[in-house]
Amino acid sequence: MREGKAAIMARKLFGTDGIRGRTNAGVMTAATAMKVGQAAGRHFVRGGHRHRVVIGKDTRLSGYMMESALVAGFTSVGIDVIMTGPLPTPAIALLTREMRADLGVMISASHNLFADNGIKLFGPDGFKLSDEAEAEIERLMATDIPLVPAELIGRARRIEDARGRYIHAVKQSVATDVRFDGLKVVVDCAHGAAYQVAPSAIWELGAEVVALGVSPNGTNINDGVGSTAIAALQAKVVEEQADIGIALDGDADRLIVVDEKGRAVDGDQIMALIAGRMQERGSLQGGGIVATVMSNLGLERYLNGRGLDLVRAKVGDRYVLEAMKAGGYNVGGEQSGHMILLDYATTGDGTVAALRVLASLVRSGKPASELLHVFDPVPQLLKNVRYEGGQPLENDRVKAVIAEAEASLAGKGRLVIRPSGTEPVIRVMAEGDDQKQVEHVVDAICEAVHAAA
Repeated sequence: MREGKAAIMARKLFGTDGIRGRTNAGVMTAATAMKVGQAAGRHFVRGGHRHRVVIGKDTRLSGYMMESALVAGFTSVGIDVIMTGPLPTPAIALLTREMRADLGVMISASHNLFADNGIKLFGPDGFKLSDEAEAEIERLMATDIPLVPAELIGRARRIEDARGRYIHAVKQSVATDVRFDGLKVVVDCAHGAAYQVAPSAIWELGAEVVALGVSPNGTNINDGVGSTAIAALQAKVVEEQADIGIALDGDADRLIVVDEKGRAVDGDQIMALIAGRMQERGSLQGGGIVATVMSNLGLERYLNGRGLDLVRAKVGDRYVLEAMKAGGYNVGGEQSGHMILLDYATTGDGTVAALRVLASLVRSGKPASELLHVFDPVPQLLKNVRYEGGQPLENDRVKAVIAEAEASLAGKGRLVIRPSGTEPVIRVMAEGDDQKQVEHVVDAICEAVHAAA
């Protein structure tokens, strides 16, 4: 299976999760941020009321620069600005809706290291923008955007209660009769946006919290910590004899769990646990869940065995969300750890998902290693091939190797090949019941792509 690139190709700046890139290089500059503010501001002007935007960020050094540029852009077209400081992406989505803002902006490059940054946009309903809306904003950015008269320039202010609002909101995802007393939880916040709110929420619900990645200095976000670098968390869980470990990424919209033995638990197992529990309580909607083409075949088989469907969307939580809304599902996510629980949030929320896992741990009385091993995954291998330019997937030799691989896996596994929406790499994934065959297929395709790149 090969994903199409039509939506990405139509938007030169916006990828699968907003605009992202190396700060002060390429598109991710203060000038771009100011233009985004002006274009997004103009796009969301509707009616005669005073319009406003909520702007949050993670802990990157460049966040100050990007925030100032966005404020300049929005205020120059008459939009009032509310700044929250460092907060998770889902908190900005929440506040955008609760504060009746016209749009929300999160300044973050998610799990990337500090030198990168990004801009994510939310509509007044707290949901990420559609491809069409992003394309229109990008079109406006290429035009001369009219500025408002001096007396109509927007105002900017910071709010101090944003963290408390978010902590209160995420705690509501746990039933009032559930407490985490007696649990010892290691929480790794990746020196990122959740470094204050996630440990606080879990502690307030009664757990003993051992915190990692909670000392941001502007340049250490995701550096050896967080959901994409869990070795430190695994070691700490074992050292502390903790019940479970929680790893968030830089903007805290994804979650990876570590059991009490130090073993990693990915998003597929977490989705299986949450969906199963909700099915038992009768609160699972849509008759299944939405995941992506990257989710393990074992998850699909597990759900089918429970009479549930697995709907596969393109990679990117925005596409998972679109499929969820279209099909009436309230649970969706990605193997990488994005968990969208529409009963509690409008976008991926690692902290909410973590609280749901901890609640299940308390209710079950089982150790995490038993509770979180919901299904047996089939052998799966993902490799990335970096390329400098061109379209290696259009190479005849690459096409032939892919065709051979698809034929060999027919009826026994799956093949997914796609260009990344955030960096110049081709992702090659195969899975099936035969580990050696999976490895052979992936290696052959990677070699062909590398030779063509």
